[in-house]
Amino acid sequence: MKVTAFLIKYGEIAIKGKNRYMFEDALMKQIRHAMAPVGDFKVRKESGRMFVEAQDEFDYDEAVEALQRVFGIVGICPMVIEENKDMEHLTETVIKFIDEQYPVKDFTFKVHARRGDKQFPLDSMAINMEIGGQLLDAFEGIKVDVHHPQVMVNIEVRKYIYIYSQEIKGPGGMPVGTNGKAMLLLSGGIDSPVAGYMIAKRGVHIDATYFHAPDRCKICRTDQFTCCKLYRHSVSDL
Repeated sequence: MKVTAFLIKYGEIAIKGKNRYMFEDALMKQIRHAMAPVGDFKVRKESGRMFVEAQDEFDYDEAVEALQRVFGIVGICPMVIEENKDMEHLTETVIKFIDEQYPVKDFTFKVHARRGDKQFPLDSMAINMEIGGQLLDAFEGIKVDVHHPQVMVNIEVRKYIYIYSQEIKGPGGMPVGTNGKAMLLLSGGIDSPVAGYMIAKRGVHIDATYFHAPDRCKICRTDQFTCCKLYRHSVSDL
């Protein structure tokens, strides 16, 4: 079952007060900017969740790599969206999802359901038991472990049903542009680009400058490659 969207988890933003929406909007803006070269994506937020949904075909690895460059993201969860909220259909979808995501059926698992839509006929605990039982019947090699599962099968019932079981680590920090601006002087060593990376991770918009001297051309070139590696974007030719 092909991944069609990503659930975005953020850290510090969640503890903000009445201005939390400003940080969420800034993060969404940065995500749109990062995903633009990858393909056509819709970025939206819903009840404390942020979603990046593909509107067309895309390269999965490129999408994940782009999201991992966005400060403010703590976790990236590849997921599938199920519009049919029938329980029997949901069970079939989860079984197919696990079958394709995990070719080797030798792991422990736990089903963790969250029912945001209170009109759904089963509560969270009933969904856990029903889906868990069906998975045990479908795959002989898997076992339930509610304390330390190797695979956490997450099911969120909202307007649609979101299914995911993996969380890819993001860079953390705060969205760029939420904490002012600063100038970065590139000195030719490793310290200055690392310092720039660390301050950018705190939400500061960085403008970098350097001194070009003929006898330091090799050092400046080293700085260019270092910045490309740390910031993942091109630096103008020296």
